[in-house]
Amino acid sequence: MNSRRKLVAGNWKMNGSLAANQTLLQELLADIGQPACDVAVCPPSVYLAQVQQLLAGSRVIDLGAQDVSQHESGAFTGDVSAAMLKDFGVRYAIVGHSERRQHQGETDVHVAIKVKRALAAGITPIVCVGETLREREDGMTEFIVKRQMSAVIQLNGQCISEIVVAYEPIWAIGTGKTATPEQAQEVHAVLRAQLRAATSQAERVRILYGGSMNAANAQELLAQPDIDGGLIGGASLKAPDFLKIVAAGK
Repeated sequence: MNSRRKLVAGNWKMNGSLAANQTLLQELLADIGQPACDVAVCPPSVYLAQVQQLLAGSRVIDLGAQDVSQHESGAFTGDVSAAMLKDFGVRYAIVGHSERRQHQGETDVHVAIKVKRALAAGITPIVCVGETLREREDGMTEFIVKRQMSAVIQLNGQCISEIVVAYEPIWAIGTGKTATPEQAQEVHAVLRAQLRAATSQAERVRILYGGSMNAANAQELLAQPDIDGGLIGGASLKAPDFLKIVAAGK
């Protein structure tokens, strides 16, 4: 049994409204109690101020962001810097989510720089890696996730002991398909071995599973030795489902 405290982070993606956010967080705070794992919610950046306020006084749910700029400041319209996120009490920032790699053209190098910016601001990056269905079918899974991870390791060196990793098989995001606990554990073990080769602090690094984890499958996935929590999409928008996943994170 490892000593890593699990982390369950909700990625709201491009969902939410002032009213819906308030209802969701009130429901979460009313029923979450004292969870055995760390918990975070990652709303769209326009709602960070609102969510920060709603979580004020709560010691059980941390605030996360869905992205961070690779630039510190300047003429980058629409970007949000790590320092700005820190201003709003952001503890975690999702970096390199497959949707951003796919739709915004983020490369492994962009992701590695964003990790560096987050760490420099004292924000814990949740670094996403994962393969497409085609890549899995072609036997490329290990090659792809190690390539994505090695860019982060090369630029950030020993600091990578401060990151969180999220393995998100792209074929299992929002599709209802989930990697079996064995498939997920296999990739988590590969990532753990890669981290061990890069830092003596590899056992500290939490590796989350991020492919359609839900209330029904969370317990089985979280029982695997190298699965240290979940990056939750759709299920994080429903308080009862999210709370069931949190309860499984012992």
